[in-house]
Amino acid sequence: MPGTATARACSNIALVKYWGKRDAALNLPTNGSLSMTLDGMHTTTTVTWDPTLAADEAIVNGQVITGAPLAKLATFLDRVRDLGATGHARLESVNNFPTAAGLASSASGFAALALAATAAAGLDLDPRALSILARQGSGSASRSIFGGFVEWYRGEREDGLDSYAEPILEPAEWDVRMLVAILEPAPKPVSSRSGMTLTTQTSPMYPAWLETVGADLEAMRAAVAARDFERVGEVAEANCLKMHATMITTRPTILYWQAPTVSLMHRVMALRAEGLPCYFTIDAGPNVKVLCRPEDEARLASELKAVPGVREVLICKPGPGATIL
Repeated sequence: MPGTATARACSNIALVKYWGKRDAALNLPTNGSLSMTLDGMHTTTTVTWDPTLAADEAIVNGQVITGAPLAKLATFLDRVRDLGATGHARLESVNNFPTAAGLASSASGFAALALAATAAAGLDLDPRALSILARQGSGSASRSIFGGFVEWYRGEREDGLDSYAEPILEPAEWDVRMLVAILEPAPKPVSSRSGMTLTTQTSPMYPAWLETVGADLEAMRAAVAARDFERVGEVAEANCLKMHATMITTRPTILYWQAPTVSLMHRVMALRAEGLPCYFTIDAGPNVKVLCRPEDEARLASELKAVPGVREVLICKPGPGATIL
């Protein structure tokens, strides 16, 4: 008989970024990273293992998936089959936020898929094993298995068994906000996977990224543990700009920023100079995320919405780990 399970996982935004792979097939990173899981942005995925299916099937956000995207999902499901699942699967997945727009939809997507697919197959994986599995679909999905503030270890082993994520602060242990300013909900022109490959191959700035990101991670880990908001913001903002410097200096260049992206960066810095503590971070896309304290969320949301080009502002708290619904 078919086995079915539905899981939900939240997006996460890295405060110290993951950019570059030491093994593309296993999604093993060139550096460790640290993120915040967001309660307001999630993926809900239902998986059914059905012995009557001739091949894997997928519907994402109401669209039937075919071609290379379906092949990627089937490859991931092969890893679940390697763990003991049998037959083919039908999956249906929905995001409550823009997909492939630099908002970590692949992180929540593959975390939800890892949990739903294994649960539907009757496999009871522990959180570390789930993180390792999710990582093989999307690197940052390793972090979305967990809630709150999460560190993903680079690892050293070639098989990737020491490259997984672990929570360092639970959602209730530090009440902060991340405001997500959505400028462009459409998919970005260069995927993160392609962008990483091009950057590592052509950017003269990439060696400097590898030399300095470890210090960023150490500083961020200490700042989160101390609940030092200003230090977290300073390190996150600088790390973000350093990562984008590697992209901008690729050949051909990768410039995810749009005009409103730059306007928002300037506005955040101006607000900070005026006495409102806030710091931006930007992933591989045009949309901007801004850290602030809970008492400042209403004013900051109003300020961000006033910047031309901002379509919507989502207010997020530290969110939960992946769960079965």
